[in-house]
Amino acid sequence: MLAPPSLAAAFMISLNTLSMFSLAVTMLLLSPGPNMAFVMAQGASHGARGGVVAALGIGAADVALTLLTAGGVTAVVAAWPPAFDLLRWAGVAYLLYLARKALQPPAAGGAAPAPQRALAAVFVRSMLNSLLNPKALLFFMVFLPQFVDFGAGAVARQLLILGAVLTLISTVFHALLGGIGGAALRRLGRHALAARLRPYALAGLLLLLALRLVLMQRPL
Repeated sequence: MLAPPSLAAAFMISLNTLSMFSLAVTMLLLSPGPNMAFVMAQGASHGARGGVVAALGIGAADVALTLLTAGGVTAVVAAWPPAFDLLRWAGVAYLLYLARKALQPPAAGGAAPAPQRALAAVFVRSMLNSLLNPKALLFFMVFLPQFVDFGAGAVARQLLILGAVLTLISTVFHALLGGIGGAALRRLGRHALAARLRPYALAGLLLLLALRLVLMQRPL
């Protein structure tokens, strides 16, 4: 009687590889980056729920990039030189739009958006912030294949599994960061001076992220 295949064998990825991959993803997430800053800013603006929803938006972008990588789309896009600049300038334009919106005072007499609508906007902004970052596309194209066993076959399936693991780790990490760190910043923002400075701090952060994209060079 044949023994049932192990979970790792069914996934075609060894547990050792999955462990190394998970550790590498965690270490990369610990380095400061635009997603880390974005989820904390949303947590400060919308509370812990805003930070968690922002993390879910990043997770949705990770799923999309995983599917594109497994389908070979990211490799095709990255091989086309104008694609990098198109994504980069679209990301710059979007971040400038968000910075401008952060500085706009609320409409006089206007009702605040419903919490559900506000959180839905956070989700969409977070997802677009990741998808319009060309570095994220290149990261998926370059990082995931390093842990693929090309001799085991079904490369697309392995990429999907690795992408799913990355998405899970990234979502949990950013949810904790946005929920806890964002809530701490929100409590700090209850002071009158901090409350007045918060829109400028958020706009400044978004402008720095836009500048970072402007200065980003296409890898050779």
